[in-house]
Amino acid sequence: MKFSVLASGSSGNAYYVGTENACILVDAGISCREIERRLELVGVKAKELDALIITHEHTDHIKGAGPLARRFDLPVYLNKKTFEKGRKALGNLSRPVIFQTGQAMNINDLCVETFTKCHDAADPFGLVLSSNGTRIGLSTDLGKSTRLVEDRLKGCDALILEFNYDQEMLEQGPYPLSIKRRIKGSEGHLSNKQAGDLLSVISKENLKYVVLAHLSETNNEPDKAYREAEEALGRCGLTEANILIGKQDEQGPMIEL
Repeated sequence: MKFSVLASGSSGNAYYVGTENACILVDAGISCREIERRLELVGVKAKELDALIITHEHTDHIKGAGPLARRFDLPVYLNKKTFEKGRKALGNLSRPVIFQTGQAMNINDLCVETFTKCHDAADPFGLVLSSNGTRIGLSTDLGKSTRLVEDRLKGCDALILEFNYDQEMLEQGPYPLSIKRRIKGSEGHLSNKQAGDLLSVISKENLKYVVLAHLSETNNEPDKAYREAEEALGRCGLTEANILIGKQDEQGPMIEL
């Protein structure tokens, strides 16, 4: 399996996952043109994509979904509530594939497992993508961890996990109180500490890569998130696992598992 974080942050999110026989995109929160450009930079042509999966309807996850799907005639996998809530932003989709959250699906040789998560969207979900015994877990936009989240993400070979904000930076930062409460709430986002605690629970000896995703540009710093992840992995004895930072303005490397 291969994957690349094409964009990660409050202004847009997109993740590429590929196997021997499948090429998919999870979320398309940047423009179609920019997705094409960033895919090209990691060695993938957008016309090779087999499917697009949408985790929820917020703009930073669907901005480019409609144009991308229409340009390349892509099937778009999403649940009913996300489809209904995002219909206007998505526009006409010729190949929507509606499924229930919790359902597992196969896209060629890629198995896609979905699980519900806490976030202020219609029906948001996280993912575990697997092929030939290799598993990649992806969960951002997560207000709090749950036993279900922990159970699904446990034992992955790679994790793309939200490290959204530093508690002190958020509290002392410029956001209005209502926004701060929303971010800290159970349907908002994970702090560095919360994410570190989750990472400690789900990390097993086979974990090779952790990508710290959806970092706030206002309320976090990469070094703070990195230290929290490093300490969490250290508590598990996983000092050899690689920690990467997902970026908003440029794609990450193509990682092969």
